[in-house]
Amino acid sequence: MKLSGLIAPERCIDLKSTDKQGALRELCAAMATSKNIGDSKAFQKAIVDREAILSTGIGRGLAMPHAKVPTVRDFTIALGRSKAGIDWDSLDGAPVHIAVMIAASDRQAVEYTRVLAAIVTRIKDEAVRRRMLAVAKPSDAAKLLAE
Repeated sequence: MKLSGLIAPERCIDLKSTDKQGALRELCAAMATSKNIGDSKAFQKAIVDREAILSTGIGRGLAMPHAKVPTVRDFTIALGRSKAGIDWDSLDGAPVHIAVMIAASDRQAVEYTRVLAAIVTRIKDEAVRRRMLAVAKPSDAAKLLAE
């Protein structure tokens, strides 16, 4: 699955927040810039509700907050970086340095799984993660993710 068309530069940010809830708000605000997010409040609620059930901190400094929402028109991805790291209640207890937020329509179940798998496959590579944190601009990190 090609990720390059799903990640716009304006949705790639260096996170200012030092906590998970603040980071989620920042990423949701970035997502709200997309015409694909029909109701940004509904999307943010779905993200927060999902996170309350189980942390999306998957380990290795990564988090993948995600939600399928009826008012989302098509896949949208935001990427956030934190050089300092954010306590995300990750499975391995490590702070999160890269968060990839994914929005999809509730009608995109098969594609949704493919997008999640493509992102995990790409960022499980430690060298890719290091490069994503080292590049000057968050949009450059997104380009590395989409390669």
